[in-house]
Amino acid sequence: MGKVVMYSTVSVDGFIADANDQPGPLFDWLTNGDVPLDETGQLKVSQASYDHTRAYWDQIAVTIAGRHVFDLTDGWGGTPPSGIEHVVVVSHRPAPEGWHPEAPFHFVDGVEAAMAKAQELAGGRTVEVAAGDVGGQMLAAGLVDEVAMDVAPVVFGSGKRYFGSVDAQHLLEDPDAVIQGNRVLHLRYRVRR
Repeated sequence: MGKVVMYSTVSVDGFIADANDQPGPLFDWLTNGDVPLDETGQLKVSQASYDHTRAYWDQIAVTIAGRHVFDLTDGWGGTPPSGIEHVVVVSHRPAPEGWHPEAPFHFVDGVEAAMAKAQELAGGRTVEVAAGDVGGQMLAAGLVDEVAMDVAPVVFGSGKRYFGSVDAQHLLEDPDAVIQGNRVLHLRYRVRR
């Protein structure tokens, strides 16, 4: 089975979106450098952020996201983001009517079913879980191996929490990655078992 990493960019006070469900300046770090992060050239980061982020992105086979993220992004137009091969969407609803039938998106009901599908598709590679409610549910269910976050220097005060509505304590190991980029701090923790 592939490693499972819960990930998102997050404010210093722990939010992945503001109270209006907007990311505000969270993703400014993706456009304030001079090293292209992907082939589009639209994302340019510092060399430190490139070295960390590109290596991580290259490991990911599947991303698990909630239906809310899918709807907000309009399903990324049917193309998974960042070169990822598949997206598993946790939803009680089927794919939208008229959805791209050939798109590598899989709609499943529940976090356990999502993880089973993602592991099947990943073939031993990394499974990324989007932070937020689905990520928090997966952490609470013991399905997450690592927590990764790109901390942006902003305080929202309220909004959508990185860990969703997790209401129990979960211990993490000391960080095994602490990398400073331009306007971002990349952190990665193993979940203590």
